[in-house]
Amino acid sequence: MPQNLDAVAIRTWSALALDALGQAREEIDAINVYPVADADTGTNLYLTMESATQAVDAVFAGLEPAGPTRAEAVRALAHGALIGARGNSGTILAQLLRGMAQVLADDGGAPDSEGGAPHADGDAPHADGELLARALRRAADAGYQAVAHPVEGTVLTVARAAARAAGAGRPAGDCGAVARAAYDGARAALAATPDQLAVLGRAGVVDAGGRGLVAVLGALVEALSGQSVVDRTSTAPRSAWAHARVETAQCAVPGTECADGVGTGAGPAFEVIYLLEADDAAVARLRTRLDGLGDSLVVVGGDGLWNVHVHVDDAGAAVEAGVEAGRPYRIRITHFGLGDAHAVRAAQPPRERAQRGIVAVVRGEGLGGLYAEAGATTVPARAGEPPASGELVDAVRRAHAREVVLLPNDAELRHTAAAAAEQARSEGVRVALIPTRSPVQGIAALAVHEPERRFDEDVVAMTSAAGATRYAELAVAERQSWTTAGICQAGDVLGLIDGDVAVIGAEVPATAAVVLDRMLAAGGEMVTLVLGEEVSDEVAERLQKHVRDGHLAVDTVLYRGGPQSALLLIGVE
Repeated sequence: MPQNLDAVAIRTWSALALDALGQAREEIDAINVYPVADADTGTNLYLTMESATQAVDAVFAGLEPAGPTRAEAVRALAHGALIGARGNSGTILAQLLRGMAQVLADDGGAPDSEGGAPHADGDAPHADGELLARALRRAADAGYQAVAHPVEGTVLTVARAAARAAGAGRPAGDCGAVARAAYDGARAALAATPDQLAVLGRAGVVDAGGRGLVAVLGALVEALSGQSVVDRTSTAPRSAWAHARVETAQCAVPGTECADGVGTGAGPAFEVIYLLEADDAAVARLRTRLDGLGDSLVVVGGDGLWNVHVHVDDAGAAVEAGVEAGRPYRIRITHFGLGDAHAVRAAQPPRERAQRGIVAVVRGEGLGGLYAEAGATTVPARAGEPPASGELVDAVRRAHAREVVLLPNDAELRHTAAAAAEQARSEGVRVALIPTRSPVQGIAALAVHEPERRFDEDVVAMTSAAGATRYAELAVAERQSWTTAGICQAGDVLGLIDGDVAVIGAEVPATAAVVLDRMLAAGGEMVTLVLGEEVSDEVAERLQKHVRDGHLAVDTVLYRGGPQSALLLIGVE
């Protein structure tokens, strides 16, 4: 059934868009050749959308139980993207979302650029198809206005094509049909970008930023119609991705020139990004000043808060221009090919890096202590509050090692961890991501970790140990729902094996025993039990006895997860 674009749909859209960008991140990074072939467009889009999604989640959490209005949700989405925008592509995405928010949150507003009549339903619970079409047109207009020198064949072209397609049919009230039309229009425009921009044609790839926007629009279709789109947006085979990666690597070598004439020898050497508090008049003067200093200038925002992005040779001058205009902060300076140059950190005396470190996401104080004793830098996670990629990057920095093994310990964190690993690599750290889906897999990996081994050998051994560990979790159902094991009722004990509900029981000991028997039916040498606060010592002893009596050759080890940990975690190696 079609879904109106209300606050819940906006939250669903942001979550689906984040997941879509996570899945496409590597591909988008690989085809990134314009305006600078620095292989980070997918990562920047993901980090920008991550900030937007967190802002939406926060406004929902802060306004429980009634929840926010559509206007509050969409403003949070735009503001989160603005303050978290990364790179040229992320900054433009933030402006596109801001343009949509201006229409969807407006209580009247001016006619759009194509003469449509203003709407006065910004705080109504639902947005109709006409309003969504107007929002997409405003987004495209805002994107072009934010870029100092718009270039066709880029994400701007894709955004305008989406807006035009959305306005062509737009059945009143059917947001899903409008979103589908926009998605199809964007996909067609993306396929044509290699013919519009010579650097894309030479590399045999579509525009990376446009590819990301198509993923975001595909998520909008799914949020409004409930139907997942079949993503055929990539017109470049993996061989073309590889070609793009080679070209990217060449562009990172000082003195070389990229296919579009922008490289460390031919174009600006630094990317400068900062948030700026300033009035409109000061920002207008800043645009003129920065336009004379470099290229790829994008200034987005309004109402006193702006995000400034520019490529320059004189990074100091770009920051000074911001100081003259207002109050710049969150200043980020990246040297193309040399990673990040954070002025605050650079001013501190360097300390010797360790050779190798472990960064792990853990839930529960007991597990956190266990991992810390094994030498890991931990990132705490709470139920329903997964860490952001920025927290993982900060943990990698705190590990202060040349080589880092990253253990996300959660299947839902795979894209977040991948984005964090990519960001850390850009800062000169060698990072290996082991896709652990449960803390018990992380424990198995830590058990075979030997820092004296070669990095590759250590990662292979840890990956093998984690992969050989089946995992399970016991949880209590919060409401009646369908599961892979049947219908559960609120209060039932659920036994999840490898992420799927396999057992529905009435109490912890009996349910855990069934889960253990099913897991050990395929063999095993070691059972790891991580007990939550609700599990008594008596229950722990019963489970140990159950393993001893039924599986004579299997050893059992117990750990206390402590506060905030899962009810019961089981690992079988």
